[in-house]
Amino acid sequence: MLELNSPAPEFTLPDQNGELHSLSDFRGSKVILYFYPKDNTSGCTAEACSFRDRFPAFSEQGAVVIGISKDSVKSHKNFETKQELPFLLLSDETAEVIQQYDVWKEKKLYGRTYMGTERSTYLIDEEGIIRKAYQKVKPSSHADQVLSDLQ
Repeated sequence: MLELNSPAPEFTLPDQNGELHSLSDFRGSKVILYFYPKDNTSGCTAEACSFRDRFPAFSEQGAVVIGISKDSVKSHKNFETKQELPFLLLSDETAEVIQQYDVWKEKKLYGRTYMGTERSTYLIDEEGIIRKAYQKVKPSSHADQVLSDLQ
């Protein structure tokens, strides 16, 4: 994980509609930048839906929610539509930003070792500074934890 109280790395990525967004576009707002492994999988769907269900509360706190994974723009659009997600999903197919944020990790599943995105979140303040980092989060309760830290 990146160091707390350090500047969040700048990036520009396409969203689920193919429009480009940079982290600096959100200066003046708190940013909940969450990294997840894959669209439409059980854990990632639970996490996205928990952010969706609390989205009005995040907005009240002046926070923007942004999800990032290696999935394509088309996959993100399908995920957004299917789950009725009201926030940005950014596509990082090369994993460049995922690596910049130090969440590209060695993982194990069924005895197989591979590289993948570790479910992690950064809370970034209005000036672009990392204020909180969450590692290996629980998909269904993570949004509540982040919301509690915003208040």
